[in-house]
Amino acid sequence: MKQACVRFYAELNDFLPPERRGQTTAYSFAVSGSVKDMIEALGVPHTEVDVIVVNGESVDFSYRVQDGDRISVYPAFESIDVAPMIRLKNQSPGEKRFVLDTHLGRLAAYLRMLGFDTVYRTDCPDEELAQIASREGRILLTRDQGLLKRNLVTRGYCVRATLPREQVAEIAERFALAKLIVPFQRCVHCNALLQAVRKELVLHRLLPETRQHFEEFYICPACDRIYWKGSHYRRMSQLIESIRGGSQRQP
Repeated sequence: MKQACVRFYAELNDFLPPERRGQTTAYSFAVSGSVKDMIEALGVPHTEVDVIVVNGESVDFSYRVQDGDRISVYPAFESIDVAPMIRLKNQSPGEKRFVLDTHLGRLAAYLRMLGFDTVYRTDCPDEELAQIASREGRILLTRDQGLLKRNLVTRGYCVRATLPREQVAEIAERFALAKLIVPFQRCVHCNALLQAVRKELVLHRLLPETRQHFEEFYICPACDRIYWKGSHYRRMSQLIESIRGGSQRQP
């Protein structure tokens, strides 16, 4: 039986059993396979991996594991320059677009509120999610590790947090979103870009208190919902500032 020594670094250890975290693991095999297959056999989705070093040299997912190899596997570095290495993620420093699985509805609303183009449907099966991510170049966000192991998915992330506000802060930090935030330009329900609308055109749809206290309104051209800067806007503004502030405190 052949054997390679493998070590995962940083947050990739989240996918390993506690007793194997931060440790060098012996991987035994009879037939040489790709390093991608080895990584996923050990429990880590390939979408979480950015750099692989074998015997001191950077390799890609197609590398065939050999007897005696010493393999180091690193997570994606969105804010660190590792240019000399082979980076396995398709990096896009500008616009970030997402597609989310059916269990992340609140996170989808938060990302849309921050201004990010986010596809989310409650009736979208895993295969279609993978196809959307591949076809449209979107980052697939999910808590389903199996979904991230699909070959069709090249950019994805396993969301660790369980509470929506913690999830959006996690995604903002992971993908360096703070400087890209352009809030309150999308409908949080359907993702369409909002349009300014004159108050007199929607006056008949407003509650008396809203008519009295607000003058600036926006409408969604897709689902016809009306938005204004009420108490929800103020609460979300506080959330946005906390996300931006959290990013600035990162080393």
